[in-house]
Amino acid sequence: MRLATPLLLARWWWRGRQEPGYRVVMAERLGFYDMRRPSGCGWFWLHAVSLGETLAAAPLIEALRRQGPDLRLLLTCTTATGREAGAKLLREGDAQCWLPLDTPGATRRFFDFWQPRQGVLMETEVWPTLIAQAQRAGVPVDLANARLSRKSLRSGQRMAALLRPAAAGLRRVLAQSAPDAERLRCMGASRVEVAGNLKFDSKPEPELLALGRRWREAADRPVLLLAVSRDGEEAMLLQALSAQRASIRERPLILVVPRHPQRFDEVASLLAEAGLRVARRSAWRAGLPPADAGAWLGDSMGEMPAYYAAADLAMLGGSFAPLGGQNLIQAAACGCPLLMGPSTFNFAAAAEEALAAGAAERCQDMAAATARALRLLDDSPARQRMASAGLRFAASHQGAAERMAQQLLS
Repeated sequence: MRLATPLLLARWWWRGRQEPGYRVVMAERLGFYDMRRPSGCGWFWLHAVSLGETLAAAPLIEALRRQGPDLRLLLTCTTATGREAGAKLLREGDAQCWLPLDTPGATRRFFDFWQPRQGVLMETEVWPTLIAQAQRAGVPVDLANARLSRKSLRSGQRMAALLRPAAAGLRRVLAQSAPDAERLRCMGASRVEVAGNLKFDSKPEPELLALGRRWREAADRPVLLLAVSRDGEEAMLLQALSAQRASIRERPLILVVPRHPQRFDEVASLLAEAGLRVARRSAWRAGLPPADAGAWLGDSMGEMPAYYAAADLAMLGGSFAPLGGQNLIQAAACGCPLLMGPSTFNFAAAAEEALAAGAAERCQDMAAATARALRLLDDSPARQRMASAGLRFAASHQGAAERMAQQLLS
């Protein structure tokens, strides 16, 4: 990690060209702080690496504050999108900084400066040196909303000399599902409990749902959403649509929301090269899309519920490339029917439960998913059944935030 530090800092500085947030107070990555030393100790430290984990942490933070009104929150993250979303969760008296790099000096300075009373890592963030320094400082660390795929377990077992002591150093692990819990035990965690998935407790904002419905009313044909797409998947969709031999006007209106902001321009160019007139969300006048667009590009952050509300049907990004899929729970909570590809190992339990509930369907590849999507777009009753099933599925799994907050504060 010491050898990699210059490369990591250079990488974040480079990404800061398109996402300026990466260049903010970079010294914090090394455990140096230009702020005044906080008075006393007692911080409740929570780490959410990126945007998805930060959004999942929001209902947990609300539940922690209900059960512990005097909570002083220290929120750390690693990505610019996570930091931006995390800033909205802070109250007066809270603090936010970057998680330090996993070197002895940076992590030691972090604990010496902040002196948290306990720490919570979200989902998969088990860093060996960080946990070792937490033990040195006498700070108990829990892993909440924890998940571990079979693929990650195999990778972790190849680095068992590092990760087993780190997993064993966790005070408590609150797993999303029984299979996750079993794999985490195999990784070396001792006290593991199944507490559910916080993402079910993240309710879409009504204002965003209403905004999305207004967008849908502005469309002159069905809207097909490629949600949280990853590199290569947009080209797969365009190729599959082209193979249908339908004219552009006979196709559904395509809405693409890339996973990473630095790909917005790239995806816009790809859609334009396919002969589509692209309307970027950031350029919509009065917040409404132009009527003559052939494709919409969701180049904004924090509006995913609006995109789901605008769509008649969604295809899950990250599942058509071998990347493990993205969070599908949000689509269900917004009442958006969903098609998944074969790769959903990052959300395996939720994917299987959504399939069983009738909220989603799985397709073997993008070509099959596109063909199925075109049939479903002509079958309103089938889409309505999937939408209703998704809402029931999301509602039936809520409650993890209160359970986790009670266990963490105990």
